[in-house]
Amino acid sequence: MYTCNRTVTYLDFMRRDVFQAIADPTRREIISMLAVNQLNLNAIADKFDISRPAISKHIKILTECGLLTIQKQGRDRVCKPNYKKLGEVATWVDQYRKFWNNKLDDLDKFLSLENKTNN
Repeated sequence: MYTCNRTVTYLDFMRRDVFQAIADPTRREIISMLAVNQLNLNAIADKFDISRPAISKHIKILTECGLLTIQKQGRDRVCKPNYKKLGEVATWVDQYRKFWNNKLDDLDKFLSLENKTNN
């Protein structure tokens, strides 16, 4: 059981985006679970030690930002991931990865020069 006792309260006018979705550990865990297997809503809710309405709110946010879709299969509603939206996060993170890689490369060069001059 995952224990995530966080209250899901958001103002209705807030824009839903991928960054908002991944900001919450419960939603990140739902995303991780769906990466392994498509699950119906009850199967997702059973994995957490929070109320079903709270899980429904998390699912709603993930759906609104486009990270998952819900498809009806018989009597079940199955959640399917849509990881194309995570590309926004990858793009944003990549700019910082490049920045810090350059800074670390510069530091390595500096330390190599310092080491040579001190020996």
